[in-house]
Amino acid sequence: MLIKVYGSAVFGIEATTIVVEVNIDKGVGYHLVGLPDNAIKESNYRIAAALQNIGYKIPGKKITINMAPADMRKEGSAYDLTLALGILTASEQIKSNGIEDYLIMGELSLDGSLQPIKGALPIAIKAQAEGFKGFILPKDNASEAAVVNGLEVYGVENIKEVIDYFDCGTPLHQTIVDTQKEFYNNIDHPEFDFADVKGQESIKRCMEIAAAGGHNIILIGPPGAGKTMLAKRLPSILPPMTLQEALETTKIHSVVGKVKNQGLMSQRPFRNPHHTISSAALVGGGGYPQPGEISLAHNGILFLDELPEFERRVLEVMRQPMEDREVTIARAQYTVTYPSSFMLVASMNPSPSGYFNDPDAPVTSSPAEMQRYLGKISGPLLDRIDIHIEVTPVPFDKLSEERNGEDSFMVRKRVMAAREIQIQRFRDTESIHYNAQMGPKNIRKFCVLDNPSRELLKMAMKRLNLSARAYDRILKVSRTIADLENASHIKENHISEAIQYRSLDREGWLG
Repeated sequence: MLIKVYGSAVFGIEATTIVVEVNIDKGVGYHLVGLPDNAIKESNYRIAAALQNIGYKIPGKKITINMAPADMRKEGSAYDLTLALGILTASEQIKSNGIEDYLIMGELSLDGSLQPIKGALPIAIKAQAEGFKGFILPKDNASEAAVVNGLEVYGVENIKEVIDYFDCGTPLHQTIVDTQKEFYNNIDHPEFDFADVKGQESIKRCMEIAAAGGHNIILIGPPGAGKTMLAKRLPSILPPMTLQEALETTKIHSVVGKVKNQGLMSQRPFRNPHHTISSAALVGGGGYPQPGEISLAHNGILFLDELPEFERRVLEVMRQPMEDREVTIARAQYTVTYPSSFMLVASMNPSPSGYFNDPDAPVTSSPAEMQRYLGKISGPLLDRIDIHIEVTPVPFDKLSEERNGEDSFMVRKRVMAAREIQIQRFRDTESIHYNAQMGPKNIRKFCVLDNPSRELLKMAMKRLNLSARAYDRILKVSRTIADLENASHIKENHISEAIQYRSLDREGWLG
């Protein structure tokens, strides 16, 4: 008897429906075809043990299973439940009432229980788009898949529940999630708050500007100055994710199995990889390509602490994704593209010792040592960082203050107001949503300077020996500063403040 059961494969962040055709005939043998990987080939051992432990068995006949389309490679253990139900229905051990209306996925344990799978959300989106009635999957993934409206989602703990559903009509418990309610209930509860930071008012101002315009930022300062503490609080002042952004972000995290019972992500991601990370782990890749840290930081923040300690080769692979806001990984037979629109926040010490060229510092480094240390970061990478700011240690009187600083809620209100101005400004431009994404054409259009501002910038470029690449960055940042003040035109004070945030472009910065 021939039976068809439906599963799904995930490539990139999109799913493709897989038809599992099971044919049982006279003879002996178990043949699994359709480019399965080793994890799928081993499934017959898991399926045999699981079925035996719940009172069923794999028939001693010739079993031929084809996973169509047969020229597409399938991977992972998530097809165990699909294959097991196909074998049971094809051998007429259970009925197949409406089994073709469901997409079925799950990894089997030897006792018949189900383990969570990866990519449940992209699979659910594809199932809904292709008109499936429901999606049966492990209970741990049910909340994640249930955010898709118009699809019945059934989370199960054991294969016996699925067998009883199709064979005996025993109802399954449907998982229902009010996506919008869940999303908006959790959207305004950041883990960290700017009120925790003592002093550092000028750095907080930089963070506010970076958040308002989506600008990349690098913090340079000695150990203990608060660089990491500030960076971890930046997500709390970013505008809340929209429902569409949350869906995009959750899909990426779903592919690598980082969602499970969480459902739809409501907080912007904050990724903080260690400096020993490889280039494949940072941008994505592998034999079967997976998203890297830059894609897991999509719509959020990628924080690279101690930037010069990363391998230069690893940092250089970020340059193209930072410009295109997506990364494409090519293999011989297929190509996958992952989105990677993130804010880069980097921190670093100014020298191997960790201190500026300061005679009062416990350990000092010579200007040559500092220059050599900073030289580990390439000019093209720095060119993509809009704001460079020096972070100095907080004095005792500030640390010992009882009064808390301004909290993240108040800062976020100003950031959201500035972002709203930018949304209106770029409403007719599909690929640009905030100031940091502007290209030369948009800069000429939206960053027009009056004569006093132009003269100030000209003088700064000459006297401070600012590099040519600093010119566009200063204009972008000054546009954001103007937006925070709700000013329609860039003024001298906006330009002068933006000039301060290009420390590493100044010749003689080291003294």
